[in-house]
Amino acid sequence: MTPRLYIGTAGLSVWYSDDLGETLHRFWGTSGMYSETRVWALASHPERPDELLAGTDSGIYRLDIPAAKWTHLPSEMDSLCIWSVARSPHDPDLILAGTRPPAIFRSTDGAKTWERVKAPLPETCPAVLRPRVTRILFDPDDPDLVFAGLEIGGVWRSTDGGKSFENASAGLVSEDIHDVAVVRNGSRLIYATTNMGLHVSNDDGRSWEVKPLDSPSQYTRGITPRADGSGFVLLGNGDGPPGSWGKLMVSRDHGAHWEDAGLPGKLESSAWVVATNPTDPKLIFAATALGQYFRSQDGGESWTALPRRLTETRALAWIPT
Repeated sequence: MTPRLYIGTAGLSVWYSDDLGETLHRFWGTSGMYSETRVWALASHPERPDELLAGTDSGIYRLDIPAAKWTHLPSEMDSLCIWSVARSPHDPDLILAGTRPPAIFRSTDGAKTWERVKAPLPETCPAVLRPRVTRILFDPDDPDLVFAGLEIGGVWRSTDGGKSFENASAGLVSEDIHDVAVVRNGSRLIYATTNMGLHVSNDDGRSWEVKPLDSPSQYTRGITPRADGSGFVLLGNGDGPPGSWGKLMVSRDHGAHWEDAGLPGKLESSAWVVATNPTDPKLIFAATALGQYFRSQDGGESWTALPRRLTETRALAWIPT
């Protein structure tokens, strides 16, 4: 069957497509989530194929995919904006969520209950006043290693499965972290995207260096390895949030070199987020900050512009049906 694409927007709730993005449909309030919800994050797990988690401006929600119903999961995060949600690839019941104001919460029972994680995150910053945890990432091989990125507040690392975090920002040119990715090239490379460029660490975040891009702007957003471990990585680039132009960049050598991925047409805002899935690494979706959408069915070698445009887009996910 055709996979289902999900799009999280900042003010129009979640949309979905059952025809690879050719047509889009909105979840209305009767589905259990207010239809003007701001959705910052979407998270799925291959061992929970019938559910999708969403981080929103009113708490965390779980979608019962067969029933097309959202359920609000009450927690201490209900009064916060949930900017990131991550499920451990090693345990579908282990979930971490990051918020604005900045905090990280941990669940070990599939989002039924939560506890606040020990992490001395900064409480204020000049640009966005209160930082937000924009990304949480479990290492795909080491169940104890987790990374988190703060906009604005640097990179943080956990070596105990997300029970506690320590700062891991030495060498960053900017602590305005947008995304974090783990790439394997025989060793472990950690990438962090910022407003002032792409950074790489060869020592699990103990030190960082900038990777200059061949682009008029070094602003970078989402960074996503293709879900086959091949070293093929996609990177969002543009002139800011939301920006007035953008391009999706690609590396075929684990992030050592980058070139334009060739999205068709004119991008009217920064390339923002990419969705991939190990079920079919050849199927990839991409979105700009202001809701232009693209599809590749050959692993990112060529792209099709999708016909519908929405609004500010923060999250993409696709799930096999």
